[in-house]
Amino acid sequence: MFGIGGGELIFIMFIVLMLFGSDKVPEIARTMGKAMAQLKNATNDIKSEIQKGAEANGFDQQSLFDLQGNITSEINKVKDNLLGDTSQFTDITGNISSEINKAKDSMLGEVNTSLEGTKEVIEDVSGPIKRQM
Repeated sequence: MFGIGGGELIFIMFIVLMLFGSDKVPEIARTMGKAMAQLKNATNDIKSEIQKGAEANGFDQQSLFDLQGNITSEINKVKDNLLGDTSQFTDITGNISSEINKAKDSMLGEVNTSLEGTKEVIEDVSGPIKRQM
């Protein structure tokens, strides 16, 4: 239900109860129920008016489905034309991948070189290390 879990729903109900009190909550629920019923009735009225207007202008369910099918086929044709030649995208992504791999190899080489240098410096230290104060 709207992506709300049980715990969240209980928390919301608790907040509503705290804000409005136990005597106002039934009134609010009743008012919301009436508003939802009116909204549903208005939606049904709008649907019936659209259907009556479509029938008056010569549109029936089958012609609307045919129209929807034609629109869908045209959209698919445009999509196929746009996505038909994907070789350009494949070449570009291949070039980008190779450049990324080159940069990664270069950076790893530099890191390994600096680590080896640091290791040599650490190994060259002989004797005890004095703390500076």
